[in-house]
Amino acid sequence: MKTRKQLTYSLLIMLGAIVLINVISTNFFKRFDNTQNKDYTMSRATKSILRNLNEPVTITAYFTKDLPPQYSKVRKDFQNILSEYSTISKGMVRYQFIDPSTPELQQEAAQNGVYPVMINVRAKDKVEQQRAYIGTVIKAGTGSEAIPIIQSEAAIEYSLTTAIKKLTIVEKPYIGIVQGHGEANLQMLRSAIEEISYLYNIEPVNILDAENLIKYRTLVINAPSSEYLPEEIAKLEEYLSLGGKLFMNLEHCVAETQSTMQITANNTGLEAWLANYGVIIEDNVAIDKSCGQVGVQQQQGPFSMTIPMAFPYMPIISNFSDHAIAEKLQAVLLMYPASIQFTGTEMEFKPLLLTSNSSGTQVLPAFINLQKKWANSDYPLSGITLGGVLTGSFNNGPSTSIVVVADGDYMLQQGQQRVNPDNINLFANSIDWLSDDTGLIDLRSKGLSYRPIDDIEDSRKAFLKWLNFLLPIAIIVCYGLVNMQIRRSKRIKRMEENYVK
Repeated sequence: MKTRKQLTYSLLIMLGAIVLINVISTNFFKRFDNTQNKDYTMSRATKSILRNLNEPVTITAYFTKDLPPQYSKVRKDFQNILSEYSTISKGMVRYQFIDPSTPELQQEAAQNGVYPVMINVRAKDKVEQQRAYIGTVIKAGTGSEAIPIIQSEAAIEYSLTTAIKKLTIVEKPYIGIVQGHGEANLQMLRSAIEEISYLYNIEPVNILDAENLIKYRTLVINAPSSEYLPEEIAKLEEYLSLGGKLFMNLEHCVAETQSTMQITANNTGLEAWLANYGVIIEDNVAIDKSCGQVGVQQQQGPFSMTIPMAFPYMPIISNFSDHAIAEKLQAVLLMYPASIQFTGTEMEFKPLLLTSNSSGTQVLPAFINLQKKWANSDYPLSGITLGGVLTGSFNNGPSTSIVVVADGDYMLQQGQQRVNPDNINLFANSIDWLSDDTGLIDLRSKGLSYRPIDDIEDSRKAFLKWLNFLLPIAIIVCYGLVNMQIRRSKRIKRMEENYVK
């Protein structure tokens, strides 16, 4: 039997061990991530940006105390990620948490761009609304960036890292948006431009008028409708031969949906130029069983109703190559895309966007029939290429790349309608990869998941359903059996003659 002195020593050793563990854990933050997409693992881009900070970054988190459990978890997760940022940056990232419980602190939060939000709180079997702060502000030098609402940790890393990058970047590269051939202007591309403007200077550019085209790290050609002149194409070739990069969205299929319901081919001269290097944009329109929906007006008795209908000309692309641009994409929504074939031998072409296993093509001109009953026989093909990357040398210059997508309007802003997030991610990832500047490609889509249940096989659906139903029961039964065996063993021991309690 232990003496009182021995018990005291054991207690002191245990307390010392606890203190030591806390000291170590404060300075060395480590956790294990078992999620499929590694949502809680810090990306290489974040680590690189944090390790190369040249000035301190201060993060002030405004969080109300005594929040409901779901928001308390957000606060704890955010505190964990800030601790990791501080550790990786070797103290260059400093943070503090403030409860804006006084008018002075609430005014300070508002001046920094963080305002209270209304959250639901369950109390005494009813749901009430509470005014709470769950935002943060990042400061570096004389600049500041606010994140008004902190969401999940997987989503916050991108916002936090890009805010730090924006505040600490020294010189932004230039990106040119080509104009003069009916291309989409900056206003039509505002959602896409907003996504990259914190890291790049965006300017409209006319190819023939530009004195120094190579000042642009990447040129963007989006949905031209008129033909490029031979001298403009020659200037593009010269730009590429000097190491410039191109991002091209070509609206080869043009749909008239008001009267003729016809899809025709649009040739701008860029199609023929790409064909010289083996990239053939074919005179067809791709269709896919995995597609978006459109609203169709139908008469139901005296009423006119809008009925949502599957529209195969609007494929949902969830089949991507292993290229860095497409690594984290989940679902890109295209409209009237053409298929692409590569026949070249001197350059390399890597497909990016591919249709599903149930897809097909229609030769142009094609006619849209909203009353058509689509059958499986309409989708005899699979893995049709709708976008890719051409890499090689132009006129014996350095190796360069062109990203080409055979659709031009998938990232255009239509009024106040929100553009599909992965459409913007495709553009932003492409600019980052082409411009080779930020390394933030793998962060943009982090935390986004597109897993429609209709795409899961029936056998897997059944397995998951029965697993969810039977697993808790099995755990309880196993616990009961183990507990019963332990109690039985104890009872048998107590019945032995030499048993001593």
